[in-house]
Amino acid sequence: MLHTVRARKTRLLCQVLYAALIILLVVTTFWPAPDPALSLPLILSIKLVPLLVFIPVVISGHNRGMIWLSFVLIFYFTQFVVSAWLTEGGLGATASAVVALLLFVSAMVHLKTNRPE
Repeated sequence: MLHTVRARKTRLLCQVLYAALIILLVVTTFWPAPDPALSLPLILSIKLVPLLVFIPVVISGHNRGMIWLSFVLIFYFTQFVVSAWLTEGGLGATASAVVALLLFVSAMVHLKTNRPE
């Protein structure tokens, strides 16, 4: 349940950033060219399943689910920062880290604006 108009705006921002993060994960799986010895469906499922679980939460904007999404985003952010460090600022890893950080911050702002009276 959304309590304010501002909460609707922050939910929309979370939805856009969530979609951007999923798109970035798919793009970075296929670019640069993946190792032919790897199973792409397995790699995609490992990357995406923990995030795809939160689709109903991001659509509805429920507070408890957004808290759990934030916990999961911490793991993604950590992995992206390590990847960016190891690739010396690679574009894909750095962009993913920035989007994950923005999604985390927007989820926290959403929780602040959507709290019950």
